[in-house]
Amino acid sequence: MFENLTERLNNVFTQLRRRGKLSAADVDTAMREVRLALLEADVNYAVVKDFVARVRERSVGQEVSKALNPAQQIIKIVNEELIATLGVPEHLNLTGQRPYVLMLVGLQGSGKTTAAGKLARLLRSRGERVMLVACDPYRPAAVKQLETLGEKVGVPVHYEEGVPPPELAHRAVEKAEKGGFSVVILDTAGRSQLDDALMQELAGITKRVRPTEVLLVVDSMIGQEAVNIAQGFRDAIQMSGLILTKMDGDSRGGAAISIRAVTGVPIKFISAGEGMDALETYDPGRLASRILGMGDLLGLIERAEANFDQQTAQKQAEKLLSGEFSLEDFANQLRQVRKMGPIAQLLEMMPGGMGQIARQVDPKDAERQLKMTEAIIDSMTVKERRNPDLLNASRRRRIARGSGTEVQDVNRLIKQYREAQRMFKTIKKTGGRGLPRLFG
Repeated sequence: MFENLTERLNNVFTQLRRRGKLSAADVDTAMREVRLALLEADVNYAVVKDFVARVRERSVGQEVSKALNPAQQIIKIVNEELIATLGVPEHLNLTGQRPYVLMLVGLQGSGKTTAAGKLARLLRSRGERVMLVACDPYRPAAVKQLETLGEKVGVPVHYEEGVPPPELAHRAVEKAEKGGFSVVILDTAGRSQLDDALMQELAGITKRVRPTEVLLVVDSMIGQEAVNIAQGFRDAIQMSGLILTKMDGDSRGGAAISIRAVTGVPIKFISAGEGMDALETYDPGRLASRILGMGDLLGLIERAEANFDQQTAQKQAEKLLSGEFSLEDFANQLRQVRKMGPIAQLLEMMPGGMGQIARQVDPKDAERQLKMTEAIIDSMTVKERRNPDLLNASRRRRIARGSGTEVQDVNRLIKQYREAQRMFKTIKKTGGRGLPRLFG
């Protein structure tokens, strides 16, 4: 996410840090680079112009000239103005009479049906009783896709063949009310482009069910076109929020930065990943930190809390710090980490140096290494996992054959395991003193 933009902005900041005092010319040079970086990221021209003007005005003012570290002060200003451009966070409106009706709209290919499944999972995890409704009878396999997603996240899907979408939505809400459901999510039909027939159908649905929220799902990979689509929907129907999808793809970030400033419609969620848990509540401060390469530790903690069993994690942490953990514990830790998402994505959420490492990691290679490690450990017997001292040459050859790897791969894993044991014993003995800094 934002890889090229982050790299360009960090280059600008590196140049600023090399200068003790900053002249107006230094600021102008930096702002020119920031402007080019944002335009290359496909940020709306008017948004870029306004953003750079605000940053420059503050950067040549007294708050920078009197600062002990002018470069850091400019970075702080860029961060604050970026947060202001990204807009104030707004949460889902789940107030009033139940069931709350959340209507998802958007063009075909925006990831609307998948977003409906992810949103259903998120709300169910928060204690809501959720029903999904398949209001797209036109796209082949749309209903089947929603039913598959509903089964995956444990949420029922309502559909009646031959019933027009406005009437179908109305019947679903009545059924949800009688069944004690608290949230109804309508997955509506899309088109390849905006047209009157689509808007009339959406208007018909809103008239029948009066949704609590109308959320436009937009594909962030299409850049500035995403802003144009949002404007088109906003002019035709009353929207209350946006969901930006495919933020982990080849997105240059422009849509996320521009869309709130141009349309005035708040972003409520962003989706970065294919898993059903890859839907995040939109937070401008955390997104700005990730754009500027400062990481998102809060997001990382939230992922860990959602995927880790606290009691198990506590026991595993105690084993790690004692240095007495086995290869079985090692494999369990890897599985827990993999549940949180792709390893390169997790590294990106870490601040400072770890974020830099993430940009050098080949995501496919990182995932391949994790899978190979799991395969090697799975090919061991229970006794071998719990007591790696048993692993003589013949056993290692057998494990390599069973896991489809080479003996040197098995040897490398054992070596890494031994090094990890020594490192954690050192941490316990010294309280972490003398270890290299991981962040910064």
